[in-house]
Amino acid sequence: MNLIPDLELSMVALHIRDLLFAFILALPIGWDREKNERTAGLRTFPLVAVAACGYMLVGLEVLSSTDAESRVMEGIITGIGFIGGGAILKNVVKDEGFVSGTATAASLWLTGAIGISVATGLLEIAVVLSVLTFFTLRLLTPAKVLVGNSEHKTSESENAPNETMKNKQHQTSNTDA
Repeated sequence: MNLIPDLELSMVALHIRDLLFAFILALPIGWDREKNERTAGLRTFPLVAVAACGYMLVGLEVLSSTDAESRVMEGIITGIGFIGGGAILKNVVKDEGFVSGTATAASLWLTGAIGISVATGLLEIAVVLSVLTFFTLRLLTPAKVLVGNSEHKTSESENAPNETMKNKQHQTSNTDA
């Protein structure tokens, strides 16, 4: 009885390459979100890209029709949208009714597209998505401040959750005294 499955080492190497490529392309996006203390960051974004890539690789290997493969892709897209929705909902509770986290949610969704692009061999699309997402987050966030967008003002509380908590504690202690 053979307990070790027969592995095709060339396929293992290709899959490792794809998964690592998805991981690396998601790192700058995760770094940006982590640096700005968002709800998802350095761990979440690479994990989403690797998971999307992994599920798509399995779908491509196991399924024999493009219709079935497209259903796998559809499931990945829906699942990542659900994760992004969680990032928004978390902030709604934390910020007492202010909607924030939409850029993080959209970035998570795009990160899934990076993983799918790598898995399907569309590396040029994966690279462009990674670069565009990173630069959108880095360059357009300061532009929002210049424009005076009220949405950015609500997301500023994401950068200082401890200050919000300190203010609430201070208000509570003043009413108790």
